[in-house]
Order: sequence, then structure tokens, then C-alpha cells
Amino acid sequence: MDKRRKSFARKSGNGVIVVPKRTARRFYGHGLPNIDLKRLAGRLIVVEGADGSGRSTQIAMLMRWLEGAGHATVQVGLKRSTLVSEELEQAKKGNILSRSTLSLFYATDFADQLENSIIPALKAGFIVLADRYIYTLMARDLVRGMDARWLENLYSIALVPDAVFYLKVSPDILVQRNFAKDFGLDYWESGMDLGLSRDMFDSFLKYQGLMAKQFERLQASYTFGIIDGNRSPDDVNAELQRKTQQVLATK
Repeated sequence: MDKRRKSFARKSGNGVIVVPKRTARRFYGHGLPNIDLKRLAGRLIVVEGADGSGRSTQIAMLMRWLEGAGHATVQVGLKRSTLVSEELEQAKKGNILSRSTLSLFYATDFADQLENSIIPALKAGFIVLADRYIYTLMARDLVRGMDARWLENLYSIALVPDAVFYLKVSPDILVQRNFAKDFGLDYWESGMDLGLSRDMFDSFLKYQGLMAKQFERLQASYTFGIIDGNRSPDDVNAELQRKTQQVLATK
């Protein structure tokens, strides 16, 4: 897998902005068959982050801003495949999925959306906003002891996005936001299947710490942007808008 992404730095009034250099559209590996990459005229922008990082809020704000500026925009995300999303959600409720089964479930969900949602939208010239992408899936699997090369091969079908923004939020703030939103913690997002702790609160903190370390490793390989998500939604969105505008300005 080609893990190197070229970039250049552009000066602005707020300092140095790292802007992805526009290159020919490509897959991370072998990709999907019979896809004419030159016809994918749209842009693929990914927002990554844990539950409680503000991803969904930021994507909704970005979508309103982009559509207000006249851009045709579509949103995709995990567990939204018409092929397996319902089955995946149902299987997760039992808390009995093996690590490999869970991984392949999510990989199938991603592949179906890539072929039937993301690529058609890019072909039509849409801006595709992805509420998480392969990086969350890889980080989850790496924390659970899956082989890195096997995962790279599994997700070699993925298109290289035009930009990836990771909302980095401290575990303590993630806990507060999850309790404020759902009045509790999710079994899988707390890593309870890993046996880190019998206490879900303690397990959540440990698991999110492990996830953050894996995202740091992935960031070194895939060079996506890291956004300070501990700030207010408006401050985070202002930075996302500025960096997204830079991406859209490249030819």
C-alpha cells in the first residue's frame, strides 16, 4: 500500500495551513474493478473522531455551509449500507461478535457504500462528507490485535480522500459528552470486549487512550490533519471551513 501523501504548506493570517496537494485520483491498493478514476470529479472529505468528538455536529455544519455556497453535497458514514447495516446493528446488540467477524462486517458495510454511494456521488461531481472512514475501522481492529498488513490489504479497495480531519478530544471530555448525550456509555466504544476493566467508565478511558495512540500511528502513515476538538463547536467548525476551502481551491 502506498502510505505517502504529498502536501505543501501555505501561509495565511492564522499561520501555516497544511493543504493536500491535488494529485490524480487513486485507490490505496488494488481498488475496485472497472472504475474510471478520471471521471470522479467530486471531492471526498473525511471527518474522523471518537463518539462524543463532535463529528456528526461538525459534518452537519459543514454540509449547511457547503450547500449554502452552492455545492452539491452528500453524506456517508459507518453502518449505513443497505446491504448489512441492519444485520450489523442487530449482531452488535448481543455483544458476542468475534473480532474477525466484527471487522469483516464493517468492511462489507464500507465496501457496499464505496461502490454504491461514494463513487457514484463523486462521478456526479458531489462533495462527499464521510462521517468516519477506514481509519476508525483500522484503529479499532489494531487495538483488538488484528494484523496491520491484513487490514491494509482488506482496505486497499478504499479511495484516497482529498482531505481527512481527525477531531482529537481528550478521553475525559469524551466521557462527559457521551453522558450528556446518551446518559451512558456504549459497550463497544468502551472496549468492554477487551477485558480492560470490569468497570465501563474505567474501560472507556483506557480504550479511548488506546484508540488515540492508534490514530497517532495512522496519522504518521496517512498524514491526515489533526483538529483540536476540545474547543467549542463554532471554533472547531471555523477551522474546518477554512481548511475545507483550501482543499476545494486546489485544482
